[in-house]
Amino acid sequence: MDRYEFYTGQSFDAYEYLGAHDVPTGTVFRTFAPSAAGVCVVYGESRSVQEMRPICDGNFYEAYIEGIGPDTPYEYRIYLRNGQYVDHCDPCGFGMELRPQHRSIVRSLSGYKFRDAQWMAQRKDCLEKPLNIYEMHLGSWKKKSEAADGWYRYDEIGAFLIPWLKECGYNYVEFLPLAEHPLDESWGYQNTGFFSPTSRYGDLNQLKELIDQLHQNGIGAILDFVPVHFAADRYGLAEYDGTPLYEYPNQAVGISEWGSCSFMHSRGEVRSFLQSAANYWLKEYHFDGLRMDAVSRLIYWQGDPARGVNGNAVDFIRSMNQGLKERNPGCILIAEDSTSFPGVTKAVGQGGLGFDYKWDMGWMHDTLEFFQTGPEYRPEHYHKLTFSMMYYYDERFLLPFSHDEVVHGKATILQKMNGDYAGKFPQARALYMYMMVHPGKKLNFMGNEIGHFREWDEKREQDWQLLTYPGHDAFRRYIAELNRLYLTHPALSQWDYRREGFHWLDCHQESRCIYGIQRKSEGETLAAIFNLGAAPQEDYCVEVRGKKADVLLYSDWERFGGATPEKKEHCTLKEDTLTVSLAPFSGILLRIIPEQP
Repeated sequence: MDRYEFYTGQSFDAYEYLGAHDVPTGTVFRTFAPSAAGVCVVYGESRSVQEMRPICDGNFYEAYIEGIGPDTPYEYRIYLRNGQYVDHCDPCGFGMELRPQHRSIVRSLSGYKFRDAQWMAQRKDCLEKPLNIYEMHLGSWKKKSEAADGWYRYDEIGAFLIPWLKECGYNYVEFLPLAEHPLDESWGYQNTGFFSPTSRYGDLNQLKELIDQLHQNGIGAILDFVPVHFAADRYGLAEYDGTPLYEYPNQAVGISEWGSCSFMHSRGEVRSFLQSAANYWLKEYHFDGLRMDAVSRLIYWQGDPARGVNGNAVDFIRSMNQGLKERNPGCILIAEDSTSFPGVTKAVGQGGLGFDYKWDMGWMHDTLEFFQTGPEYRPEHYHKLTFSMMYYYDERFLLPFSHDEVVHGKATILQKMNGDYAGKFPQARALYMYMMVHPGKKLNFMGNEIGHFREWDEKREQDWQLLTYPGHDAFRRYIAELNRLYLTHPALSQWDYRREGFHWLDCHQESRCIYGIQRKSEGETLAAIFNLGAAPQEDYCVEVRGKKADVLLYSDWERFGGATPEKKEHCTLKEDTLTVSLAPFSGILLRIIPEQP
């Protein structure tokens, strides 16, 4: 680690110097605590104490302890200027005890050998490829037992997860934060160990094995990363050396809306800490990307545009993103941002923030509100489904149905659909076809693919017994087939961010709630027609140039729980006129065969 780079916020490798590093005869401990009166290592089950010596400019402390190595618990005893002391976990520790214990654990970074060289050499940012993300909370996807801590280990869950991802047609999985956190209910968003994989599911080598397994099966892995705030627990980063070392000293901006401490991004050492943590997950674990949480709270003070832009934090985002892309070829950086701040996905060299994708929160809200609306009121809300294309090309958007939309009384995606139990399924099938046909990469939270009715609860596994019900099993098969079409038809992804890739065939059928969309790529043209009203639509006509239209998928087919036999002829294409008959709340996806030149 270059100390000048560390102080000036340019370091991406601080963890290689700081933290606990095992050597052949023992372990070397280092920490940064510039305002401490002294520091000791408290280690082992006997809680032995070893004084650390100040090194370099006196702001760093170091101790070598012979004869101890991996799996040894430890913490730093920080002596304050008033004569008292506080025991802290290691800010750069690579492992921690299972909550409610909170000491760090010595872990070796060199204990696992990856076998995914081919994947790492070929991975891309997917700008012109399909990106279908399965978002999941690892501890509540599937459990060994109903016990509170009945989780599968990182290296165990792949045996169940990988076949499911393949069966359902997802080519990436995104994990809610896996950095150590004390409270299950925070879902990992209030961290105490930014370099420590949570011990709930095992250790760092077992996590590396999971990522390796995913890559060897052609599945990418994205990690939810939290660069805005950290848990206020006394043993964590809060007042680490007796002063606000990582957080703002002023509580007006130092305490977040979640009651956690806000990182002070104007400080070089904090920038280096966060950049190094982000790089650590990409480099050491081979994660393929990071989804950055609460980016709006970085852009604006406390996330409020009325308070103005936080220029130092914006500079930090640009520097971090640019550095991560340079160091990790093909990695994907995603912003969770609901603001209209310009240039979030523009390159840093062009004045942007340097993200690859931004969550399209507007599309998500408008779409779900439309499908929650009663059919009789949909004509007046018709353009909720067309508005997104008015701003779509301002950024590179990703369409999210995330964990945030299935908790806190919001109801699950299926439950949100208007109507009674049976009436929700056809609308959800049409909803997901619309999502797949709309430009932008995709994200779907676990449980949505089986029509989950119960809101997500981090303490319980998904209601897998739903698959014994014909309606839910048919819905799963529909989602899987829709996803496979998305993965195999370039027109649905290759030109996501080129205007020629999308065209409204018809977006002025307000009274009938019919929509027509055309998607194109190099060598392929698809069309989708939707009837989102309660009345069947017979012989609807729209201009489509081509020789023939082949049906790829119809959401009302009987095998998906609909009412239409699959052998029934659904459409004709003659003299550039496409004629379609559609059941209520249905969508049809067609491949257009062009005329011979």
